[in-house]
Amino acid sequence: MKAAVLHAPKTPMKIEDVQLDKDLRPNEVLVRVTHAGVCHSDYHIMTGETPRPMPVVLGHEGAGIVEAVGDGVTRLHKGDHVALCFRPYCGWCRQCSTGHPNLCDNVELLRQSCRLNWNGETLHNFIGVSCFAEHTVVHESAAIKVPHDIPLDRVAMVSCGVMTGVGAVINTAKVQPGDHVAIIGCGGVGLNAIQGARLANASTIIAVDVLDNKLEMATMFGATHIINSRNEDPVKKVRELVKGGVDYAFEVIGLPQTMEQCYGMIRKGGTAIMVGMPPANSHVTFPAFSFFYEEKSIKGSMFGSARPSVDIPRILELYRNHQLRLDELITRHYPLEQVNEAYEAMVKGEVARSVIDI
Repeated sequence: MKAAVLHAPKTPMKIEDVQLDKDLRPNEVLVRVTHAGVCHSDYHIMTGETPRPMPVVLGHEGAGIVEAVGDGVTRLHKGDHVALCFRPYCGWCRQCSTGHPNLCDNVELLRQSCRLNWNGETLHNFIGVSCFAEHTVVHESAAIKVPHDIPLDRVAMVSCGVMTGVGAVINTAKVQPGDHVAIIGCGGVGLNAIQGARLANASTIIAVDVLDNKLEMATMFGATHIINSRNEDPVKKVRELVKGGVDYAFEVIGLPQTMEQCYGMIRKGGTAIMVGMPPANSHVTFPAFSFFYEEKSIKGSMFGSARPSVDIPRILELYRNHQLRLDELITRHYPLEQVNEAYEAMVKGEVARSVIDI
């Protein structure tokens, strides 16, 4: 089968003929991948900012159709449409039992081992999905059944970017009607945080970015105010728009500088939500006294604090009912052979989200 293989950091992915071990173990499913989203998390691996064993098949935001199921699989059947989930969950550990399956203690045990090889060489799997390929084998909890009538390119985006952005607002922060929020970063995830704030009926939704085309999209997705942080101090401007600062600020880039800005935007008693994936081993500094004197809080958000089997179908239902924009998120489609061009467009800020048609 075809797959996009990253042989070394800072080199283009190559389309190779690879072999996939399709002998399913208990609780595994074989999925024919139809679409994969172009997400910034993979780019951290491509640049070497987040080290990973090489060669590797990337891709973690995907969707497809079940072709076979292993022993013990009862929730899925051949022909089911599924969203591929990079956070499989056991259902019984402390995190799962307390409603936090996105933080499952056994996630690494559930992610498939290396089942791919190329010319006799083992290819490493990327966070249990590796969907820049025609097929993948995943644990059954990493394949979330979705309705047949929803296009699978839309489903692919929900499996990571949409869930991460909307979930950060709805699940992690639990934004309430009338709250004031700011979102730093208007890429695919940031636009969905804006959508989440709109769904939560936030009264003020401030979008911050350095690109005017991204800020224009932010307005379409629900932003009430926009700030180009290349032209003005975003912290100062936010605090002018909302006296004292916003209730919640969301950092959706993953840079120490913007994390510090996010913290500076919140009011006394406010919460800064860190959504973006930072480079490995990066550090950030916050004024310690403000934790005591102003009761400010910092909170992380992994995968939108998702309960995948509940939240992914719920988001798709919101899309079906025209309450959530997914069609407008897809700026471009690319064939697998143009996966590198898709990432170049992402880095240049030309797209909200691109989808690879496998």
